[in-house]
Amino acid sequence: MRQYVQAEQDKDAAHVRRYQAMPTQLAARTPESGLPARRLSELAEEAVRCTAQCCGAVATASDGTGERPTAVTHPDLAALVSVQDSSGDGPIPAAEERGDPVDASDLLNDRRWPDYRALALDSGVRSSVTIPFRSADLTVTLSLYSFRPGSLEDASHGPVRALGDLAASCMVRDRSYEAALTEVDQLGSALRSRPVVDQACGIVMHVLGCDPDDAFAVLRRISQTTNRKLSDVASAVVQRRGRGLEREFTALAD
Repeated sequence: MRQYVQAEQDKDAAHVRRYQAMPTQLAARTPESGLPARRLSELAEEAVRCTAQCCGAVATASDGTGERPTAVTHPDLAALVSVQDSSGDGPIPAAEERGDPVDASDLLNDRRWPDYRALALDSGVRSSVTIPFRSADLTVTLSLYSFRPGSLEDASHGPVRALGDLAASCMVRDRSYEAALTEVDQLGSALRSRPVVDQACGIVMHVLGCDPDDAFAVLRRISQTTNRKLSDVASAVVQRRGRGLEREFTALAD
């Protein structure tokens, strides 16, 4: 019996060494997801460090748009995410739907999610827990894995809870910051193009004898009907000084 126990311990130690030797792999799904993937990578790495008996972790984020940036601590775990994405079945979809942790204390005896279960056991994983964290319209999931059954039962109440909440809040803040930068850039572009638009409006006012609002409405209609930017339409009007455009202006004004 003692020899059997020692053999099992040696097997677990070999599994751990193999996983620890593997480099971190980020499975970012879109080119723009660098920042979310970095946040998720930090979450997964820190969760492994502070959870006993944990051999690896996966962190994902979803906002309902179909994009799912993902970070895994070991390449083997990326396949566990893929099989859940393709089948729509597994701890990650279940945790996202329920909003509560999904625990698989012993996958050898757990008959849920057959595709996920088979792949996990083939990788040496015996137990897992997936914890969802929601902030605004964003759902972050953290999946922890172990080579031993029943070794992650208390993980969802440990330090990873604070780590997950912090990661979700930071990602929502990052998105708000990026949206603000985009808006500032758009406003800057609008301000840079405003003098040209004002000149074009003046030309339209002269040709049609209309007020500024009507002149701007004419330029906007040209932009919409030709699928061109308003600034490009204004530049074209200024370059031509309105010559040859009288009929078009009159038709749009009417």
